[in-house]
Amino acid sequence: MSDDVPFEIQEEIIKRLPIKSLIRFQLVSKAWKSLIASSHFIADYSAPHPQLQHLLVRYDHGHTSKPIYSSVVDDHTLLNNQRVSLTPPPLVNWLRDSIIIGSSHGLLCLHCFYGDDANYGFGTRMAVIWNISIRKAIAVVVPNVPDVKIYTTFTGFGVCPETSDPKIVKITEINKWSDAESVTLIPWQVEVFTVSSGVWRCPYSTNLPRKSVQFSRSQVVVDGFCYWLATDRSTIDPGFEAYNLIISFHMTREEFTEVSLPESLVYDGSFEYLNISNLRESLVVLDQNPEENVCYVWSMKDDGVSKSFTKLFTIYSQDATLLSVLEFRRTGEPVIEILDNDADPRYIPYAPALLAIYEPKSKHISKLRFNGRGSFFVHSYKETLLLLDQPDFTVYDKGKGYIVKKRAEILSRLKHISKV
Repeated sequence: MSDDVPFEIQEEIIKRLPIKSLIRFQLVSKAWKSLIASSHFIADYSAPHPQLQHLLVRYDHGHTSKPIYSSVVDDHTLLNNQRVSLTPPPLVNWLRDSIIIGSSHGLLCLHCFYGDDANYGFGTRMAVIWNISIRKAIAVVVPNVPDVKIYTTFTGFGVCPETSDPKIVKITEINKWSDAESVTLIPWQVEVFTVSSGVWRCPYSTNLPRKSVQFSRSQVVVDGFCYWLATDRSTIDPGFEAYNLIISFHMTREEFTEVSLPESLVYDGSFEYLNISNLRESLVVLDQNPEENVCYVWSMKDDGVSKSFTKLFTIYSQDATLLSVLEFRRTGEPVIEILDNDADPRYIPYAPALLAIYEPKSKHISKLRFNGRGSFFVHSYKETLLLLDQPDFTVYDKGKGYIVKKRAEILSRLKHISKV
């Protein structure tokens, strides 16, 4: 770009460029590189097509195979299956048997154990935050709970909408309700990690969850709140296994709040067939009934004073067995995992699962031509520059960030830490 053009005008032009161009244009000049990598530019950047949404699909072909990552644009071309195969950064590939905690502001967070003893649940916990758009990831060592026989750790992830700062929330709870009476104070019950600081700290608010609350792994971020399905074990009534509720965490104020579920879902019995999701920045609860092959979709309404739930629609099809509801498209249509009922009944236990789109009004199912023998994960995301200012191969631990180039370097460091 000509030097005759004022830099302020150049900046306005650069703001309107797609992410792929911005990554390349960092090499044009030191001034452009400094601008694009600056914290204020990264936080303020909005892709030229802000409504364009992508779907990340992770699946495998069996427990022994490596996860396969693909991305598809969530628009009218979705059914044409114009997928893009993704090559995850090394920090993601080094994870073993990882689970996806959640996605927020274009970032995906994965979690697993690191170390030779990881299969026994005593390894070091590691979280990896991945920006799919710029192919960059950072790792965070999650502090272990002192006594894994008594305590269990759950993690949540989201991006603060006011600061654009990615946060990981670590929640420690009592593993067995029978131990609750002997425990007066849960050590480090809640800790928050922010990428900007690189350290774990106490949350701003002191209103922590009650020790009778048991969290599930069903977590979603909606409009600046992180939500979990939970059970209050102190209010179990005779004849029922659980008293279900939702716990919310304000990503800016870092306050916990309890949200009551519809009466029909309070005594559901377990978390097994309940889930939560994000439907166009509204919290929805998914109540699945495998025996009837249906899933009821409830939407939360927030009037600023109270929160209530309304049943939106029911997912049902005679032509397929519904396994799970994984995500919602930008249009509001559910992305579901199914078994095709046309398959030979003798081979259904071995038949691959399929991804499909369900149209609530017509009840029509459109298959996406993804199939696998392992669990599907589907998460929506939009392009972002978050993490662009982070060095490649960065791992945060004990308030410091260090660079690793091989998985063995992480394992060696973790073993050294355990001896300190």
